[in-house]
Amino acid sequence: MRAIDTLHLGRRRWICCWQVGDVLVDPGPTLSLEHVLAELDGWQPQAILLTHIHFDHAGGTGSLMRRFPELEVYVHERGAPHMVNPERLWASASQLYGEENMLAIWGEFVPVPEERLHTLSGGETLRIGGDSFEVAYTPGHAKHHVSYLHEGTAFVGDVGGVRIDAGTPTLPPTPPPDIDVEAWHESLNLIRAWRPERLAITHFGAYEQPERQLDELSERLDRWAQTARTQDQDAWIASVQDDVRATVSPEEFDSFMAAVPVDQAYAGLRRYWEKRQS
Repeated sequence: MRAIDTLHLGRRRWICCWQVGDVLVDPGPTLSLEHVLAELDGWQPQAILLTHIHFDHAGGTGSLMRRFPELEVYVHERGAPHMVNPERLWASASQLYGEENMLAIWGEFVPVPEERLHTLSGGETLRIGGDSFEVAYTPGHAKHHVSYLHEGTAFVGDVGGVRIDAGTPTLPPTPPPDIDVEAWHESLNLIRAWRPERLAITHFGAYEQPERQLDELSERLDRWAQTARTQDQDAWIASVQDDVRATVSPEEFDSFMAAVPVDQAYAGLRRYWEKRQS
């Protein structure tokens, strides 16, 4: 397995694409694909496994499928329609990033041919080339999130948190609209039940001691959710930023803030509470 730093918008250790056997896990956005392809150096993937369909994970999928006509993609059944017709996904992301910024941040989102798309619900075992991948449905960050287990490594997308390096904390990415704290804890328990040797995350890298990382993520998720319930946005953001800045370098802090935009994190947790109260 190999971690490819997409160097998205020139920033190191922000978005990771995983090369595993004949597979790419979460290829990243279209705007970063030329760098990813240069790193692949002529190697052609057989399949793409998506943990979920957010732009930083899945945005380049359709563009890759145009380049490689035999390439197939696997995605959760709730996310599949948006890969075939991404108009609603584009509109939703535009509310977060601004319509005028979408192409500059992510590049285009090319529709995926439906006949080359395979839907997942969780519980499957995929056999691609000479490799086997177990699939688990792991919502909490997104309703359409899945994770994959391959030879002791759990590829957990965003449900395993954001961690920029071995010595940095693990943060929960909590953007709107799908944050569900209870479902996230259930997903973490599913991942624990796999007893993986390591966690491979998109933001960024692979880490041993998965129980320790999941415990830290679980504690911080609960703490962020509780404080977002009572604090206003400015106070919450200041507290979170101070907490992160105290333990990381300036470059690591910038990568954390790119992977976990704190205004979006607050908005996602507030939406979670509003849905519970309705």
